[in-house]
Amino acid sequence: MRGDARLDRTQEQAMAETAVGGSGGLVHEVGDLSATETISAAAPAEVGVRFEVDGEIATVTLNRPGRRNAQTFATWAALARMGDTLPDQVRVVVVRGEGPSFSAGLDLRMFTPEGVPGQESFATVAALDDGAFERRIEEAQRGFLWLRRPDIVSIAAVQGHAIGAGFQLALACDLRIVADDVQFCMKEPALGLVPDLTGTKPLVEIVGVSRAIELCLTARRVGADEALQLRLAEMAVPPEELDQAVADLAAALLATDRAAATATKRLLRAAPGRTLEEQAAAERAEQVARIRALFASS
Repeated sequence: MRGDARLDRTQEQAMAETAVGGSGGLVHEVGDLSATETISAAAPAEVGVRFEVDGEIATVTLNRPGRRNAQTFATWAALARMGDTLPDQVRVVVVRGEGPSFSAGLDLRMFTPEGVPGQESFATVAALDDGAFERRIEEAQRGFLWLRRPDIVSIAAVQGHAIGAGFQLALACDLRIVADDVQFCMKEPALGLVPDLTGTKPLVEIVGVSRAIELCLTARRVGADEALQLRLAEMAVPPEELDQAVADLAAALLATDRAAATATKRLLRAAPGRTLEEQAAAERAEQVARIRALFASS
């Protein structure tokens, strides 16, 4: 799933690029991507996100294995930018982590006064007024929300730790394929925080309110077998088979007509918030559009 051409940028170029939220992180102006282009989301090592496009498949790789792909303000800004600039031909987005962990959650340096080099700490954003503070969180959430778009199917390829923000990133995806060594954990309440990266709604929808409360407030870890039982994962495989399992699933998804897949996902995503009558009406509207598109010229 990797492209052929790679764009490398120097530190000086990176520093000249767009700053998101002041010192919240530097991200590349991604622009239009060809079918085989590979870019770095941002040059500084503290961002650590790689974005690659190969035909109809895009791969987002958290790329800070030395810190178990811990996330920062700059990580979230880079993810949001990827969603903003996703090439039109992409139908499947794979989210993965480099190294033994998917993502160990927040970079704990964000809790220190110094924060992550070149970025803010929680102490500095806490000094913002309420409106600015909420906008900062909203910007971080944008890095997760686009993965639910109806015109794409997102797959989280999860191995090792998926803690806190890492768990929420996996929950932001439509489907989760996990390795046998996966460890899901919603750590934020144990750190004095709440899960705010759009993870609470899918967690409740998947496991129910009672189980979601138990998982969040105990911060206990969920392994592969329980993840399958709770429907937090669609499939569990040995770590060495994870990439192939994801590739096989992506190929199966691409075999479905794109317009029909988009309309179906739109129906399914909206179904929990509708009554049966409302959903039936939505099905009628989508089907009218599909049949007209298929047979209008016949």
